[in-house]
Amino acid sequence: MKLLTPQDLLPAAQYEENRAGIRQNIIALKKRRRISVGEFVTLVFENRETLLFQIQEMIRIERIFDPGKIQEECDVYNALLPDRNELSATLFIEITDSEKIQPLLDSFKNIDQANTVGIKVGDTSVFANFEAGHSKEDKISAVHFVRFSTTPTFRDLLAQEEVPAFLTILHPQYRTEAPVSQELRQEWLRDLK
Repeated sequence: MKLLTPQDLLPAAQYEENRAGIRQNIIALKKRRRISVGEFVTLVFENRETLLFQIQEMIRIERIFDPGKIQEECDVYNALLPDRNELSATLFIEITDSEKIQPLLDSFKNIDQANTVGIKVGDTSVFANFEAGHSKEDKISAVHFVRFSTTPTFRDLLAQEEVPAFLTILHPQYRTEAPVSQELRQEWLRDLK
């Protein structure tokens, strides 16, 4: 995907003027790009539009006007853009019961290990590569950035709507899968073009 630059951003006043409409569009887009896998895990698949919105919001909230700082924000979010033949997502471990947050979160330790979070299409799977620095041996973050490097076989199967697709989690404490909606599948196919 083409990298995000400060020139892609709306000027602050123009963004503020159009923010409500932009926000509505992004909410609808993220709804199509979101999948819940079991009770506690949700992934939102990122693309240029979702990340551009996040930059605009960061600049708005933090009142960033310095061109160098704006470029830094672009650089941070560019690292989250999927590369060619790749899908990228933000993975959230969502625990709402305050008394259970720590013990439940602890049960997700090692979710960031190889061959744990995957996308399965037919009999072909690709597994998430987790961004480093969000987990330690004794502690895990509730938010992770992941990438799925796809293969030609995976992409061919994904394009065949009759072939079932699932998001899978194969963790000792959390083994589950969720069917991929046609909307999300179409979003992935657009990302992989």
